[in-house]
Amino acid sequence: MPSPDTRVMTAHVPLPLAEQVDQLATRLDRSRGWVLKQALAAFVDREAERYRMTLEAMDDVDAKRGLSHQDVKAWAATLGTDEQGPLPE
Repeated sequence: MPSPDTRVMTAHVPLPLAEQVDQLATRLDRSRGWVLKQALAAFVDREAERYRMTLEAMDDVDAKRGLSHQDVKAWAATLGTDEQGPLPE
């Protein structure tokens, strides 16, 4: 019986992926739903972190914190040479 704090969601999944989910559920002795909830939660967490980091990076750019493209290019050009420069600050 569904819990009042859950919602059924439907998605069309390519057959090869559905088969992989089924195999994983069997191997882990878990339900297909459990596998999908774990995967969806991990994806949502990863995307939330990516978004947070993007906003943080945009704030750094707005505050002029960071390295210029020219400084990075000049440093990268020295990599693998006898005259390798220090990491730009």
